[in-house]
Amino acid sequence: MFKLFRNCYYLIAILVFSGHCYAQSKIDTTETVMIGGIKQVIKVTGTDRSKPLFLFITGGPGLPGIYDDDTTFTNELKKHFVIVQWDQRECGETLKLNPSPVKLTVGLYENDTHQLVSYLLTQFHRKKLFLMGWSWGTVLGFYMAGNYPNLLYAYMAVSPVTNQFESERIALRMLRQKAIADNNKTAIRELSLVKIPFENNLQVYYDRKWLLASNGGDISDTVSLKKYFVDNAWVGELLDKAAANNLIVSLPKINCPVYFFVGRKDYQTNYSVSEKYYNLLKAPKKQLFWFEQSGHLVPFTEPDLLQKDVIDQILPQFKMEN
Repeated sequence: MFKLFRNCYYLIAILVFSGHCYAQSKIDTTETVMIGGIKQVIKVTGTDRSKPLFLFITGGPGLPGIYDDDTTFTNELKKHFVIVQWDQRECGETLKLNPSPVKLTVGLYENDTHQLVSYLLTQFHRKKLFLMGWSWGTVLGFYMAGNYPNLLYAYMAVSPVTNQFESERIALRMLRQKAIADNNKTAIRELSLVKIPFENNLQVYYDRKWLLASNGGDISDTVSLKKYFVDNAWVGELLDKAAANNLIVSLPKINCPVYFFVGRKDYQTNYSVSEKYYNLLKAPKKQLFWFEQSGHLVPFTEPDLLQKDVIDQILPQFKMEN
């Protein structure tokens, strides 16, 4: 009898401790999953796979969400979360596997996002996750927060798209004034052709080119920049559709905690427009974090502060449950 008891004890101990080791094990994997009827690629990383899920949706559209060096703004987050990055349809590794077989629409990307969140929650046996969107990614994030708040611990909007037509008008006025002040004849000529809403992708290119320059960005490779905006007609179409949505009207209330991360020098998704929406937004919990040294590229210009805000200010507000 004692021998039987001892063997059972050893078996239980093995199961308990092996389960504990699994819960504490690292995760670093790239997976191909069926989302929206096509193969889409995600990267999942973290020092402890038992930590809460954190889905990051990048800007764009059409820009890879899985970065060659993803340590820039996730090195500390990976100690507290299981980080998921995603190459959306028509970009990165997902595009290499399969182009989208159907017309690209904002609704299609929104549906992809919902399916991905549902897949992750099922795969990791979780009830909720943290969601962070940056720029274009906030369009998809606001969709999730507005329609499926029960799936989110919190939504974090970085450089948020809230009333983009208003942002574009403010930015265009500023760019034209700067071009005149600098006596930049090329900028004056190209910006004179831009109208809001954009009428074609060449106007999008001219606008983004000089907006990038105004933020100190490198516009020497105009061929690649122009190719991205002009050759991908769908990019401009998606941007226009997203820009037409004024969240003050369409999404005045969100039923989950919401956090804004806004660059004080952001003229692309204008900081004052973001602040106006934040002030009017009703949510069970909300907070606005300012990034004084940043424009639109908060995750890359102040990555340490972004992570510190999430880890020190936001995460302690939640009691994690699987």
